[in-house]
Amino acid sequence: MQISNEAKPYDTINVTPMLDLAYVLLVVFILMTTASVQGLNISMPKPSNKPSTEKHELKIVQVLADGGVLLNGVGLSFAELEQQLQRARAADAQMSVAIKGDARSQYQHVVAVVDLCNKLQVNMGLVTARIGT
Repeated sequence: MQISNEAKPYDTINVTPMLDLAYVLLVVFILMTTASVQGLNISMPKPSNKPSTEKHELKIVQVLADGGVLLNGVGLSFAELEQQLQRARAADAQMSVAIKGDARSQYQHVVAVVDLCNKLQVNMGLVTARIGT
């Protein structure tokens, strides 16, 4: 028997070293990205054990479909609404207004009430409802 020194061509590729390299690169990438991410420092307010004894007035302004305005269920003109809110603001500077707009009302009527509250510097919020309720 004679041994030949001829090199045989490879018919398969050994992918194990490539997979080892890919896993090492993946681990390095994960470690580097998690090391570079910094958290935000947030100082949360501490809760008070005392219940709030401050009570401020809440006015509910409803904008009807026809553009009419109700203040706590009483119909008013826009000028009367402004006077009532000015009086309430003078009595309690921290008073709030909840604005409820009818779904069929024109948007400009609701915006007019919001603008009035901004002009009078009154705390306000828009009342929303879930769809289907």
